[in-house]
Amino acid sequence: MGYTSWSDDAYSQLSNARTTQTRDQIFGNRQVDPTMNPHGLAFRESCDSPQHPDSVPVIVAFDVTGSMGTIPERFAREELGGLMRMLVDRGYVADPQVLFAAIGDAYTDGGPFQVGQFESGLEMDMWLTRIWIEGGGGGQRHESYALAHWFAAHHTRTDAWQKRAKKGYLFTMGDEMTWDLPRDQLKKVFGDTAEKDSKAKDAIAKAAETWEVFHIVVAEGYHGKEPEILQQWQGLLGERALVLPDAHGICALIAQTIGLHEGTLDAQSARQDLDAMNLGGTTAAAVSTALATLAGSHLARRPAKAHLPAAKTAGGVDRL
Repeated sequence: MGYTSWSDDAYSQLSNARTTQTRDQIFGNRQVDPTMNPHGLAFRESCDSPQHPDSVPVIVAFDVTGSMGTIPERFAREELGGLMRMLVDRGYVADPQVLFAAIGDAYTDGGPFQVGQFESGLEMDMWLTRIWIEGGGGGQRHESYALAHWFAAHHTRTDAWQKRAKKGYLFTMGDEMTWDLPRDQLKKVFGDTAEKDSKAKDAIAKAAETWEVFHIVVAEGYHGKEPEILQQWQGLLGERALVLPDAHGICALIAQTIGLHEGTLDAQSARQDLDAMNLGGTTAAAVSTALATLAGSHLARRPAKAHLPAAKTAGGVDRL
């Protein structure tokens, strides 16, 4: 997958048409879409192509329980365009391929994990809007985020890693802690036969062998401000546990985290780009704060490369 190219003009027409639509009209599924059911899945593949010879895979996994169900809705209405403009138009990554996934609670939900395909063009919106926003959750301050890490570790295949030993990027997001992974759940969700239960830390460690792993704690959720939530994620991911007071800056945070790791961005140019994107002072400051620790880490403590050439839209006009 991932053979088409992003068109900001085409996406703008699509998102403009949604201004009068309800969430239920945008996300029409009332159960897991068969094409997004991971049971029996071998691999989701991110492949190079003539159009995208240097593919960079990106997994964005939403918590779709409770209040977190508003985040994929925001992406469908406007934020997907913002993410791609920052990645491609501002030159952070030449050939991103984005896969959307959805996370629930494997103890209680009918669709605890849903997964699309890696895409480079408008098809990613198709997968995004196939997500069933179940709105469940177990009410115990935990969701099954580690299913995304298991998926990344065991059910993805990328040319970035196989050809260039280059890791992809995995972002989970939500306002709760993560459950571990009992082997009966792995069997139920993926059809995988595991010898023993998997700890969340072990699933994350396995995913981190081939993915740059991050979690965004969204403080606007029911539990996002509770200190135990951040403490667990910091224990699992250290500086890669990022915090936002609300979801408005998520696309910018994802894009700039990638830019910092790609070396196409540093802390100074990151803030300049946030200001240029007209995100608003409060959102820009929140994203900058979330990135502060990461920007000072050894992973980003290097001179930024020059921005890649500006991408061309479908109309052939340079955008920066």
